[in-house]
Amino acid sequence: MALTGRQRPPSEHAFSPHDTVLRTAAPHVARRRFLTVTAAAAMLAFSTNRPARGVTAAPELDAARITNDPFTLGVASGDPLPDSVLIWTRLAPEPFAEDGGLGQQRVVVQWEVAMDEWFALVVHQGVATAHPEYAHSVHVDVKGMMPDSHYYYRFRVGTWISPVGRTRTAPAEGSAADSLRLAAVACQAYQDGYYTAHRHLAREDVDVVFHLGDYLYEYPVDSAGGDRRYTDRKLPDVFNRETTTLADYRLRYALYKSDPDLQAAHARHPFVVTWDDHETENNYAGAIDEKGGPAEQFLVRRAAAYRAYWENQPLRAEQLPQGPDARLYRRLAWGSLAQFDILDTRQYRSDQAYNDRPHAPGPESDDPARTLTGAAQERWLLDGWRDSAALWHVMPQQVCFSQRKFDLAAPARVSMDAWDGYRASRDRVMAGAKAAGVDNWMVLTGDVHVGYAFDIKDDFDDPSSRTVGTEFTCTSIASGGNGSRKPTEWDTYMKVNPHMKFFDGRRGYIRVALGRENAQADFRTVSAITTPGGTVSTAASFVTEVGSPGLKPA
Repeated sequence: MALTGRQRPPSEHAFSPHDTVLRTAAPHVARRRFLTVTAAAAMLAFSTNRPARGVTAAPELDAARITNDPFTLGVASGDPLPDSVLIWTRLAPEPFAEDGGLGQQRVVVQWEVAMDEWFALVVHQGVATAHPEYAHSVHVDVKGMMPDSHYYYRFRVGTWISPVGRTRTAPAEGSAADSLRLAAVACQAYQDGYYTAHRHLAREDVDVVFHLGDYLYEYPVDSAGGDRRYTDRKLPDVFNRETTTLADYRLRYALYKSDPDLQAAHARHPFVVTWDDHETENNYAGAIDEKGGPAEQFLVRRAAAYRAYWENQPLRAEQLPQGPDARLYRRLAWGSLAQFDILDTRQYRSDQAYNDRPHAPGPESDDPARTLTGAAQERWLLDGWRDSAALWHVMPQQVCFSQRKFDLAAPARVSMDAWDGYRASRDRVMAGAKAAGVDNWMVLTGDVHVGYAFDIKDDFDDPSSRTVGTEFTCTSIASGGNGSRKPTEWDTYMKVNPHMKFFDGRRGYIRVALGRENAQADFRTVSAITTPGGTVSTAASFVTEVGSPGLKPA
């Protein structure tokens, strides 16, 4: 969703050496007249700024010389498999300095995984290197773990020990897991308020958290932290500008990850992350930026944003970007109980129709050639359903999948940024789900800063048509401020969208319990975020039964 923001010209920014490589790439593309997106992407698929080896490697820093805590950004884990989990940290004794306070030296980091939080029984350990080329981030894919088990992990640098993280593995492939508890979150504009929802999420008994995008916002954050209205600190001016360079994005992640509530949620639960638009730029579409500038120039910015995203998230090497491209869509499983098809609906999409303004569906938006996922990801999704024997098929993704009319009068306007603006793409996905016999289909959605519960209808314009699945949007962690239980459009939306069973405009998250007989979704909302200390409560709960899709109040 769009927020207002001010863009500064790139000349006002400080650039790292890698930014210089990126900046010089785009003019070279234009100068050679490689003006197509394909040519620009190929030109930017650089292999520079990767850690060098041998005599050209960055010098090693003696850890004894690190006098301040290097673990200021916390720890995290992600993408649990039956035999492995990715654990992460990023060293930054000076988190708001461009180099994190470690210069261009590499640092050797020890890591440990134990069965208990006191580390009396360490079962895996090793060393990793925090390279300056990766902003001193550490990604360890811990292998040889036991399925369906909880673990604790930590890192060491010299005499410094990181906070302890708790994580877990997935059940064995195909095993008859009885239950899964998950949470879904999205949209955490730092300047819009405190991460109260993350503080409460850290106390929830869930197995995994899905972050559905807008982990970061590119807009300026003033010295008072926006609506946080700090009086006990003053944020550096480096944050009071829009992110456009690699240095900018890295620093902005440092700001977000310095938040203690976000750190607590990451330390308590493994996360499965995917991006939406604001991790790069509001409402971009593939290689097209919000303002419609030259694609070869925007791909430079996208390359910087994608690299910083990987550096700051618990992602495996398979997701490491190559220039402006990264394979973020991927598949996870929870025994035979659930298959998760995590989508990327930004990187490959067609440009939004009708200048990305709310508009009734028309020839431009309904062009069959238009896609939200790209052809390769669409094939991957449908093939994965066809080959699956899972009971539940859960599709974590970014923008509203179900039809969402904005007006009582016909023809009603809909969002050109959501699946409503790509109806041919949605029709193909729905046809693929039906062809694959996907009976228990659940879509998890972020983006819109409100909580919705939808029945996914075979024909959204016919309320009596068959229900083929359910969709839950998880509202926002912070974006949009405190919000309200009934936003001004509540009556209109509920009347014109009979398949919409719930609408709440407050901040919070979704908690879902998947079982062999049904699934229950709880909308968890917080009382306020513009002041710290808000409480959490359940605004509504819904059940959908196995073999009988459709939402019923719990």
